[in-house]
Amino acid sequence: MEMNLLVEELKAINESELIGLTELLKDVVEEGASIGFLHPISAPEAELYWKSVLSSDVLLWVARTNGRIVGTVQLHLDTKPNATHRAEIAKLMVHPELRGKGIGKQLMLSAEATAQRINRELIVLDTRLGDVSNLLYKKLGYTEAGQIPHFAKSSNGQLDGTVIYYKMIK
Repeated sequence: MEMNLLVEELKAINESELIGLTELLKDVVEEGASIGFLHPISAPEAELYWKSVLSSDVLLWVARTNGRIVGTVQLHLDTKPNATHRAEIAKLMVHPELRGKGIGKQLMLSAEATAQRINRELIVLDTRLGDVSNLLYKKLGYTEAGQIPHFAKSSNGQLDGTVIYYKMIK
């Protein structure tokens, strides 16, 4: 079965998108994603997060299939005078049932294309040590800059390391 995937940047979040983003966030956190939240996350907590995401320095993409939001990624633009050449990838999420189908790659390529278009030369990101996302970032040409142990707490209380990556895009 071929998946019809649409990746688009959101400039605003409407009510239906808020519901889809909230469900996605709850699903990925329940599956153990290390994206700043611990399981269980309530719907009101997830909604509050999404209502506060968009700003002049945070860009947001969603991936949809059959109208359903199945993935998302953010690009945080550094606005300090000495840092306007860089951006950070944040909160790449793909619904657990649809991982491994190229959704994360398409989201990343969309964010990278925009970063390049707005003259960002460097993209940085971090991800939990050992997560499958490490493979995606390496396949997309990101270079490991280093690791930090005990960086983030998991829902089970374990402290996990993080891996810092970067990619020059100009």
